Amino acid sequence: MTNSPPPAKIEGLPRHVAIIMDGNGRWATQRGKSRTHGHRAGASAVRKAVAFARRNQIEALTLFAFSSENWGRPSAEVSVLMELFVTVLKREVPQLNKNDVKLRVVGDISRFSERLQQRIAEAEQQTQDNKSLVLNVAANYGGRWDIATACQRAARDVKAGKIEPEDINEAMLGSYVQLADIPPPDLLIRTGGDIRISNFLLWQLAYAEFFFTDTLWPDFDDQVFAEAIDCFITRERRFGLTSEQRQQMLAGR
Repeated sequence: MTNSPPPAKIEGLPRHVAIIMDGNGRWATQRGKSRTHGHRAGASAVRKAVAFARRNQIEALTLFAFSSENWGRPSAEVSVLMELFVTVLKREVPQLNKNDVKLRVVGDISRFSERLQQRIAEAEQQTQDNKSLVLNVAANYGGRWDIATACQRAARDVKAGKIEPEDINEAMLGSYVQLADIPPPDLLIRTGGDIRISNFLLWQLAYAEFFFTDTLWPDFDDQVFAEAIDCFITRERRFGLTSEQRQQMLAGR
């Protein structure tokens, strides 16, 4: 039996999708379960989202797994999240390799245990040559931290004489932020009903389209993902231009 060729890519799909995975705790509470049960159920939704993105030839998927503010949650919940992270990394890497998915963890991982840091390094190393999809997992990440860290890196380069202060513009500073080596997100999806971005990818989301859904993360499936994609495809992305200018640009005039 020969492998069938991948389906043709649908015109107008986003190259990069970012998702704020919200609602695990509420999903569990509605079912009389602990919040940690919801986080475990959410891991299954991650698997489905990754499969959908790869199947539809989306180039990058960035998931907000743990924000820098989440350390303020009950210690028992944080501990379970950390253990779940270790377990999922160990369990999913073979499947990621099988499906040609490259894993990267973005954020300040220095606060994690040495065991988790080692697991992250191993997972990234084992999947580094995969090409079909880049899966970015934002862990201990905050958009303000990202921008502040980028400024620190630029300042160190100024101090070292590598660049001049006058060289720092939007394009240069953008090269210092996380995910600078891939296209910025075209589409942000947030589950759980809240309408905010919660300090996620503040720099990178400047021109992204937003899609908010009341669906709680463990219930996020191909149908909801496809609904978000359908909504994205119907929007006109002008990047500051007028509709007329956009049409002229597309027509090559």
